[in-house]
Amino acid sequence: MSDINTARLIAAREALRYVASNYVVGVGTGSTAMLFLRELHRAVVDGRIKNVLLVPTSTETEIEILNLGLSSILRYPWQVDHIDVAIDGADEVDREKNLIKGGGAALTREKVIDYWAGGFIVIVDEAKLVDRIPSKHPIPIEVIPFAWSVVKRTLETEFGGRAVLRSGNGKRGPVVTDNGNYILDYTPNSPINPTEMEVRIKEIPGVVEVGIFSGRHVSKVIIGRLDSSIVTI
Repeated sequence: MSDINTARLIAAREALRYVASNYVVGVGTGSTAMLFLRELHRAVVDGRIKNVLLVPTSTETEIEILNLGLSSILRYPWQVDHIDVAIDGADEVDREKNLIKGGGAALTREKVIDYWAGGFIVIVDEAKLVDRIPSKHPIPIEVIPFAWSVVKRTLETEFGGRAVLRSGNGKRGPVVTDNGNYILDYTPNSPINPTEMEVRIKEIPGVVEVGIFSGRHVSKVIIGRLDSSIVTI
């Protein structure tokens, strides 16, 4: 296992401390969230954690839950009345706990579950920590297909920068989300106020959701370091 994957695994294992028996757990999307899910699976199998229910944030996560043989504890949002804790990864995080998410195109369902949860725990490796967001990654924006070009022009006209329709890997045409929508990847040309920009982009007609997750919604960020230590912010 690479040093980065080891750092992610350490963060995933630390996140188990925030899951207790009888919890309803929101499970994020992406490689680090999958490491957490596998660690949670082990804890369920060996009896360390009992009677949990799992709510996935994407079809990808749902399939992994089924592949692990956990269909009996799989639930959907309409089947539960609360979520105790959500554990999810991020593409970037700053020291105010603001996040960029959506590299896996699951940002809308992730935000529904993560913001609803009583506690929202983010697990990342140290390479994801940046001075400000966005830094290394663009801001993903989920848009209805009919409106993608209008949203693109509006972003570039009102805020500057560049918005690009995300293309699929291994297929022709744009990425299509679990909700049947497209993704615009937006790179601003100057620093942003994450909380303000989250709201302003969401107000553009045709935008379904924006991949800025304001730090005020994040309970803790667990950062796995390459030296196998943990930092929590």
